[in-house]
Amino acid sequence: MEPTEMTQIGTTGLKVTRLGMGGVAVGRISTETEAVNTLDRCLELGVRYFDTAPSYGGGIGEERYGMVLPNVSRFTFTISTKVGRLLEADPPVPVGAVSGTSRTNIPFDFTYDSVMRCFEGSLVRLGLDNVDILLIHDPDNHYDQAMDGAYKALSELRSQGVVRAIGAGMNQWEMEARLAREGDFDCFLLAGRYTLLDHAALPQFLPLCQEKNISVIIGGPYNSGILASDLSEAATFNYMPATAKVLNQARRCKVVCDRHAVPLKAAALQFVLSHPAVTATIPGPRSVAEAEENFQMIGYAIPSALWEELRQEGLIPAEAPTPQ
Repeated sequence: MEPTEMTQIGTTGLKVTRLGMGGVAVGRISTETEAVNTLDRCLELGVRYFDTAPSYGGGIGEERYGMVLPNVSRFTFTISTKVGRLLEADPPVPVGAVSGTSRTNIPFDFTYDSVMRCFEGSLVRLGLDNVDILLIHDPDNHYDQAMDGAYKALSELRSQGVVRAIGAGMNQWEMEARLAREGDFDCFLLAGRYTLLDHAALPQFLPLCQEKNISVIIGGPYNSGILASDLSEAATFNYMPATAKVLNQARRCKVVCDRHAVPLKAAALQFVLSHPAVTATIPGPRSVAEAEENFQMIGYAIPSALWEELRQEGLIPAEAPTPQ
């Protein structure tokens, strides 16, 4: 696979590279220097899609993007950010708090006015006049407010040409399917529910998106770490310690990969990109080394026999598309 291949978001004409960069780690884990160097290296490699959100480090993630991307020709990259967590409504930082500490008590607010304020705050932190893709962020318990407020705001911004594509970013496919049926969306960012280990979105959600020409961006292709780990007892899945069942499943996948001399990470990234509904995947590198590795893994040659063995072992569904 070619990590810098350009693919289209829905019917918008907007294009992204197959490999994008997720912004969680550079907002919450990396140092400022690591974050800037990682962004610079992604650009050098040809990555042209960058995703972030106000809640990634309480604004720090967007600010770090804002240290790099305004210096790049605006027509050469695509950026997405999110609405629904209003930093501007956050209470004052307590006396004695460490400067730069990311805020974790960011309230959910999907009302129209809040979304507009959230978007304006993102533009300031990013140092940009616009973003390409705007996503409703984790409206799991706020469906009505998200549709009545956030969706109205995003639709207006799209009709005005301020953003080119709208969607939602979530860790579940069920509500995104409902959004797809009841709204007019261009794309969805789905984290963790279509991976080498979790195929929940395959039977219903991905075909629905194909039918409606809605692009799917896969976040968390390593399932919050397990598929990029040494598969020890400390491995995490879905942001929690992996259960024995999941850990065993991952280890069985690795046995097959080892037999074909293929890194587990390569199989993880290429598996998700093989579905025709999937436009891009956005692993979140913490460092230059991780950014380079993601790039290499998508380009790694994988024999078709590996995918056949994964099917025979019942580790991926028979109907799951795999690289040709």
